[in-house]
Amino acid sequence: MNEALIRSLTPGVLGVLVRRGADFAAAEDAVQDALIEAVRVWPADPPRDAKGWLVTVAWRKFLDATRAETARRRREGLVEEEPAPGPAPAVDDTLQLYFLCAHPSLTPSSAVALTLRAVGGLTTRQIAQAYLVPEATMAQRISRAKRTVSGVRFDQPGDVATVLRVLYLVFNEGYSGDVDLAAEAIRLTRQLAAAIDHPEVAGLLALMLLHHARRAARTAPDGSLVPLAEQDRSRWDTKAIAEGVEILQAALARDRLGEFQAQAAIAALHADAPTAEETDWVQIVEWYDELAGLTDSPVVRLNRAVAVGEADGPRAGLAALAELDDSLPRYAAVAAYLHERDGDLATAARLYAEAAHKAANLAERDYLTRQAARLNTGRSH
Repeated sequence: MNEALIRSLTPGVLGVLVRRGADFAAAEDAVQDALIEAVRVWPADPPRDAKGWLVTVAWRKFLDATRAETARRRREGLVEEEPAPGPAPAVDDTLQLYFLCAHPSLTPSSAVALTLRAVGGLTTRQIAQAYLVPEATMAQRISRAKRTVSGVRFDQPGDVATVLRVLYLVFNEGYSGDVDLAAEAIRLTRQLAAAIDHPEVAGLLALMLLHHARRAARTAPDGSLVPLAEQDRSRWDTKAIAEGVEILQAALARDRLGEFQAQAAIAALHADAPTAEETDWVQIVEWYDELAGLTDSPVVRLNRAVAVGEADGPRAGLAALAELDDSLPRYAAVAAYLHERDGDLATAARLYAEAAHKAANLAERDYLTRQAARLNTGRSH
């Protein structure tokens, strides 16, 4: 098979799909799938018209993906906006698809990326942001995962840890407002908790419920972001909080701590505080220490710096922040907040503006821009 020929034909095939009405990202995915099929089929049965073959297969792949996306959105429409407490309904095929995409032939990170793209409906850009890598890098990772599983039998489901990671990332995207998948992630995690006696499954479900309980208070009527310290806590869902705390306590009692249980414990401490001022920041720092030991995640250490700033003062928070890479997402926003609390308003204003420029979504960008404007206005008077 002439790979140079395939590469030379790719732009033309992509152009045909776009002219037929496919959006560029979906056309790219369809062409990639067609190329994988060509790698598998052409050595034994080369086509007479290579470009025509690629166009036909890519268009079919595009139509299949469009039908699948339509069906997925129809399923989401059937899910109530707020997930009901209690036992999960009968398991459907979606959770099984999550396990099948977490195939043993893939690395965990590739399995997560492929599942988010193929089943979760997230874009390559959203997945790349979740993994803190460039979009081009993630596109290559997903393409490699597709090539790896091309032609394999999906009779060996993946492990629970990989599926939990996928559900966690899907929930985070839904909760951010970019894609409303939070309720669907909770529904599937309920199913998993009903089917598997696993403390980390319970920990993830508790974490989702505790975060979802604050959803109504996270935005103002005009759609602007309301940070945790300023939220109207009377709007929090107390039933969801109570259920999440109960599930978490049962999981922690088993003494098999995992990262989702630790995250849920932090969320529970926030939920338990009647006011922002009464938050037990000292205990939250202790839980972040546990979480950092479990994951060694730079994002965890970034959040820990905020907690240290609340527990021990802004200069202690800035010292913890100085140990981290300043290219981390939200680094500038955290630095701005800590500098403002330390009284350095000029630096804080500059960092808020820098953070707004790097913000991943419009609501966050608007909030950070307003913070910079507030400080600059205050300094001018």
